[in-house]
Amino acid sequence: MTVLLLIFFSITEISLLIAVIFFFLRLRKSEELVTQLQAKQEEFVKKLQFNTQLENEMMNTFAERQEELAQLDMMLDRKSKKLKKILSQAEEFSRSPQFLRQIILTGHKEGKPVSRLAKATGLSIEEVELIIDQHS
Repeated sequence: MTVLLLIFFSITEISLLIAVIFFFLRLRKSEELVTQLQAKQEEFVKKLQFNTQLENEMMNTFAERQEELAQLDMMLDRKSKKLKKILSQAEEFSRSPQFLRQIILTGHKEGKPVSRLAKATGLSIEEVELIIDQHS
C-alpha cells in the first residue's frame, strides 16, 4: 500500500510539475504578448503625437494663409477703387470736346473716312463733318 501511495504521490507530483510547466509556458507567451502590445501602443502614441504636431502646423499655416488672404483682399479692394477712379477720369477725358476734336482731326489727317470717325467718337456724321470744316 505504501508503494501505491508512493506511486500515486509521484504521479500527482509529476502531473503538478507538468501543470506548472504548462502554466509557466502560457505565462511566458502572455508576457511576450503584453510586451508586443506595449511596443505597439508606444508606436501608436508616437504616431498620434506626430499627427497632432502636423495638425497644429497645418492649423498655424492655415491661419497665416487666412491672414494673408484678408490682406490681399484689402489690397485688391484698394486697387479696385483706385482703378475705378482712374477709369472714371479716363472716361471723362475721352468724352471731353477737345479730345474728341483731336481724335477727329488726327483721323482726318490720316485719311480715315468720316463714318468711321463718327463711329469711333460716338458722334453723328454731321457733327464730325462740322468739326472738320471748322478746322479747315
